Amino acid sequence: MAYEHFYSGSKYTMEPDSGNFFTGYRMGGGNLALTTDGRTANQLQEVSNKLNTGAKVMELSGSDPGLLDSIPKQQFKEINRLSKLTGSEMTLHGPQVEASGYDKQGWSEANRQNVERQMNIAVERAHELSSSGNIPVTFHSTAILPEMEAKVMEKDKDGKRQQVSREFYAVDPRTGAMLNPLKPTERFFPGEVDEHGKQKPFNPEEELDRMNKDQWSQILGNINFSAMRGEQEINHIRDEGVLKEYAKFRANPKLYENIPDEEKKILESQFRSLDHASIALKDAYRGLKDMYNMAYKDADEKDKQRLNEFANKVTKQVEAGIDSDKGKILDFAGMIQEGLKALNDTTPKLYQPMKGFVMDKSSTTFGNVALNAWKKFGDKSPVVSIENPPAGGGLSRAEDLKELIVKSRKKFVNAAVDEGYGKGEAEEAAEKIIGATWDVGHINMLKKYGYEDKEIIKQSEIIAPFVKHVHLSDNFGMEHTELPMGMGNVPTKEIMEKLGKEGFSGKKVIEAFQWWQHFKSPPLVPTLEAFGSPLYPMLNQPYWNQAANTQGNYFAFPSAYMPETHFSLYGGGFSNLPQELGGQMPGKQNRLTGTPMD
Repeated sequence: MAYEHFYSGSKYTMEPDSGNFFTGYRMGGGNLALTTDGRTANQLQEVSNKLNTGAKVMELSGSDPGLLDSIPKQQFKEINRLSKLTGSEMTLHGPQVEASGYDKQGWSEANRQNVERQMNIAVERAHELSSSGNIPVTFHSTAILPEMEAKVMEKDKDGKRQQVSREFYAVDPRTGAMLNPLKPTERFFPGEVDEHGKQKPFNPEEELDRMNKDQWSQILGNINFSAMRGEQEINHIRDEGVLKEYAKFRANPKLYENIPDEEKKILESQFRSLDHASIALKDAYRGLKDMYNMAYKDADEKDKQRLNEFANKVTKQVEAGIDSDKGKILDFAGMIQEGLKALNDTTPKLYQPMKGFVMDKSSTTFGNVALNAWKKFGDKSPVVSIENPPAGGGLSRAEDLKELIVKSRKKFVNAAVDEGYGKGEAEEAAEKIIGATWDVGHINMLKKYGYEDKEIIKQSEIIAPFVKHVHLSDNFGMEHTELPMGMGNVPTKEIMEKLGKEGFSGKKVIEAFQWWQHFKSPPLVPTLEAFGSPLYPMLNQPYWNQAANTQGNYFAFPSAYMPETHFSLYGGGFSNLPQELGGQMPGKQNRLTGTPMD
């Protein structure tokens, strides 16, 4: 059964708010776009077929990097010619790649740079689709990463709704290594429960701070263990004469070849102890240097002052090579203890929130891609439009997407100024060509985590000033399904109103894969119904939501209950009767063996 048979009730269908799918938000169909099938590289045929449905805007699907690279360059030129001939417009869904530089093996700067090059090529190819320029090119904010601070909406003991963190990812910023997520853990030790002995709410920042302190103490403990081993070896040999002899022996062992055997054995035993001490102290010294560098990088002013005091105190010793001066092994051990004391009073950020790390790397990529396009195409540069992935994915919420766009624009400006462009010119360009693709179906999936319409509508209000492009799909908030608008529970009317002029004027791409898959028909008509688009551009009505759903009033229009052929077959005249009954229609069967009218 086709969607036209969905019974809309018996309401009079010429009323403005009639229609089975009507969302209550009315817009013209001129900005509605269909997306091509991303499972084939023959996108020229796809565009041609989709234009035949009546759509005037088309989004070429290049989300699969392999298939995008399989599209011959000649097809882009032919699609450009086709769009000119038909007066249609094009957009591009770029490859779904991880802009931060993560892959299955982890993070690397080399991988981030490779992804940046891949995105550059996609943007440059997009420019071939639109001679007028400023074609929107959509990239996901993240492609493979989970939400880095997973939050759910729950009721507290008083029944009030509140947002609660349930999972938190941290990262080692030196390597990009992602740690196992921090989750709520039951604790009962004094100080880790509230005054009533109950569990404290899970606080990601506190958990991360706890983990940093524990890890820092463990590292310092390992260094201290090596230092203590070294000191134990030299503790019973504090005779300055022995230490001087040790230095001479290590400098020239032949000096001790002719001494008595008993004396030689004693010295050799003492020298072995001092060798062991030297090895242990050098091991501690290596750790001390690494930890000092790590601590200094993220230290606040107070901690830097403390570390600088230690550095000023030992600079001359370090420059003199105290770690290799065999005669100053006691001074070497003392310097290490001084360093441990300075480091013990600070707690560097060994691990940081993963979201901040990903935000920094991804904004570098998006900023660089936009700058590369602007330098090549100027005012006609494609628009780098960053899309929110399905809720539950990384950087999928409005506040995260907003922050990513702001950081990307800032890095665009900084890089442009470094290359000699004016700051005002760069800021204007950044605002123009870096923005958001807001997917209303993706954000609706927050309902899986306990959010309601009002919170989802608020998300749209947050991102509204940055919107360049809109993706339309409906669902019930549980799965990443893609239905035409009005067929799920996305609060379409309220979302579109919050998006304001940006949402109204931007291209709106109908993503309805499940509709194509299961109902085998284009989603354009039900979307026109959902938005109550006018049938004719020169008239305010009738609207699609009126004309396409007429089952309720039998005499209004041809419908599923009164098909178009009804009047021609059963009209008031005799012309359609069989010839043998005086009409003009030839009979299909003999009247003696069949019915008079087939």
